[in-house]
Amino acid sequence: MKTTMKRHSFVSQLKSLALVFGVALAFASCANEDVAQNPTNPNEDNDKNLTTFVAGDETKTRTSLDYNSSDFYWEAGDYIYVKDDNNVWRKSKNTPTAKTAFFNFKVDGDFNNSATYKVYYPGKNGTNDQVTIPAAQTQTAPNTTMHFGESGDCGTADATGTIGGKAFSFKLDHQAAYLVFQPYTTNKVLHDCYLTKIEVNSDNDITDTYILDPTTGKLTGTGSGQQIVLTTKGSGAYVNGFPLTNASASVATNGAFMIIRPGTHALKIRYWLKDISTGIEGTITKAFSARTFDKNKYYNMIANLDTRVYDGHHYYMWDAKQNYWAGHEWDSADPWQPISDAQPLSNIPTNNTDPRWYNESFPGPGIRYDAQTALFKSLPNPNEMSWYTMKGNPSWDEDELWTTMGKLFKGGIWLKKKSVLQAEGNYSAEYSADGTTDMRTTYGYYINNGFSGNELPTATNASQYFYLPALGYNNVLSLRGINGAFWLSSAAPLHSTKACYTLFGSGFLVVSNNAANRSSCLIAQPFRDFGDN
Repeated sequence: MKTTMKRHSFVSQLKSLALVFGVALAFASCANEDVAQNPTNPNEDNDKNLTTFVAGDETKTRTSLDYNSSDFYWEAGDYIYVKDDNNVWRKSKNTPTAKTAFFNFKVDGDFNNSATYKVYYPGKNGTNDQVTIPAAQTQTAPNTTMHFGESGDCGTADATGTIGGKAFSFKLDHQAAYLVFQPYTTNKVLHDCYLTKIEVNSDNDITDTYILDPTTGKLTGTGSGQQIVLTTKGSGAYVNGFPLTNASASVATNGAFMIIRPGTHALKIRYWLKDISTGIEGTITKAFSARTFDKNKYYNMIANLDTRVYDGHHYYMWDAKQNYWAGHEWDSADPWQPISDAQPLSNIPTNNTDPRWYNESFPGPGIRYDAQTALFKSLPNPNEMSWYTMKGNPSWDEDELWTTMGKLFKGGIWLKKKSVLQAEGNYSAEYSADGTTDMRTTYGYYINNGFSGNELPTATNASQYFYLPALGYNNVLSLRGINGAFWLSSAAPLHSTKACYTLFGSGFLVVSNNAANRSSCLIAQPFRDFGDN
């Protein structure tokens, strides 16, 4: 399951405005009945000290977006800026009071000496040619862009006419890039959640205060903000956030729009979800390698949030042929597997006549013995796990969400992928992290308990990591989100009833070849299932 990103151009669809001096135009009524029309001022033609700025391309000249039609609309509080003949900044004297298809902006000043004037739209938080793309953006309902003005939408244009003439016209060239988030899930557990915010992290600046270049129109300046958080809450039906009830991308259900500075960015996106009934709130993370986000274009960020769903069928005794609840898993017709701590353990394997029983073979002390089943052969051996432990830069993430057995949990660790460790020269199946000890034949263990303050993977390196959820052990639900215990592919070298395993929690990661009884109920699942390579 993956996140997809599609690009669409605003160049022909979203860039048109017109500036007209001294002329009041009559407009046909807008087709949308819910869109207010430009109010008429009966005295405007008599006011010789103001210049009228009028939208010229009647269908494409607004500052909030109708996603389906690609039409923009002016919103209350929108202003435009122009430098007059005396090089003085002039701000339009009036602004719309409601959403409108057309509007006559009034500007004072002298405009008699040139056939061309630069027009600036710096957004609602900007002034003159100065634009602010804020790090905190807010959208109060799905599929609305009324917040564009506050969020840093901006543009420039050359208004052209005749020297001393009374009419000038221009087409606005938008200078921001637009992300259109469309998360979805088929996971019924997540259907109970609301999208509360979207956090976008970049490897370079996407938010700050910039200057609209008078020659190119582009946003210039050295920014430093690398994170934007879009809050997706409003009132009424959206007081808790946007719903996540859709099984496919739906702008109408939870479409969310963010403005960023154009450029080449690697992005890490964290979708924040909250289950109102349980109070659990956390993230589902997606990462994109560096790519170019052009000005005046929008990018559909279509995200399948099903990637953190674990079936609950991977609890095993060591090297057993079947899982601990084979044929009677929690979602079977006759379940034995408990889904709460209150349920007693029953029908557990008790002897070697049961295919759920562990592998009892032991060739002798110090003799290597590997797992025999296909599943357990696919697991890391203790040597490999020691490299993940000591060189994998583990970082505990208390917010990353996942589901198992129909319930929502959070908590796990990020580790460098096998391919990354190999490229760094920090990986071996034959020797552990000290470079000499083979833990398949010699007693040993490794512990890394110094990463409680480690930074989570960044936008720059997020694609180099995979996430291991804290799935617990012995089928104790109270340990889920707290500890993760995973079998390894090797038997203990010194004890006939033990096998190698790894255990982790907040701030610690251990690999041992002498601590876990083979009869224990731990997770047996290859790391590739969690995104390793």
